[in-house]
Amino acid sequence: MLVQEIRAIAKNHGIKTTRMKKSDMIRSIQIAEGNFDCFSTAENGYCDQNTCLWRNDCLKLSEQSSH
Repeated sequence: MLVQEIRAIAKNHGIKTTRMKKSDMIRSIQIAEGNFDCFSTAENGYCDQNTCLWRNDCLKLSEQSSH
């Protein structure tokens, strides 16, 4: 998802995104929505949150960091 799209979602939740990294914005949104703030913390490519909006980006990042 593009950073502009993430910022728009954050704004809808009343989150100020100035100087925030993409991962921090997403974690803030996760908290605002009442979810776990687990973005990019998947280990060994495993995530049990199958309906998460951020799942694909999350798994890509966790895969990159494991190499």
